[in-house]
Amino acid sequence: MEIEKPVAGRALVIIVDDRTAHGDGVDSTGPLVTELLNEADFIVDATVLVAADEVEIRNALNTAVIGGVDLVITVGGTGVSPRDVTPDATEDVLDRGLPGISEALRSSGLAAGAPDAGLSRGLAGVSGSTLVVNLAGSRAAVRDGMATLTPLATHVIDHLSGLED
Repeated sequence: MEIEKPVAGRALVIIVDDRTAHGDGVDSTGPLVTELLNEADFIVDATVLVAADEVEIRNALNTAVIGGVDLVITVGGTGVSPRDVTPDATEDVLDRGLPGISEALRSSGLAAGAPDAGLSRGLAGVSGSTLVVNLAGSRAAVRDGMATLTPLATHVIDHLSGLED
C-alpha cells in the first residue's frame, strides 16, 4: 500500500514580462518555479503571463486570491525601472505585509550572487488567506528565492489554515 504525501497547498505563478505576455518571448522562469513548487509538494493550478502593467498584475493577483489558492508567486517586475510595477500592484492587494520574508529573499539573493534579488523592491504578505510573494525575475533569483521561501511559505500557510497556533 502506497502512502500519499501530504500536499503543502495550492499555488499559482504569475510571470510579469511584457515580451512573453505579448507572445514575443519564451518564459523560462515559470516552468522553473512550477518544478520547485512541485518538489515542495505544492499543486500548481496555473502559470499566468501578464504584462508589466499595474492593473493586469492586480487583476491576476485578485483572481488568484478569490480562486482560493494558498500561495501566489509573482516573478519579475520588482526592480527600479519605470516598468517594474509588481510591488506597487501587490501592495494594493495585501491585507498584511510580511516584511521578514521580503528581507530574507533579498539577503539570501545577495549572498547567492543574484544582484537583482538583492535590489528587488518585492513584497510579501497575506491577502485573505493567501500568501503573496514577489520574486525577482532572474533564474538565479528564482532558484535561491524558492529555497528560502519554501519553508517559510509552508509555515505561513499552516498558520493561515489553522493547522498551527
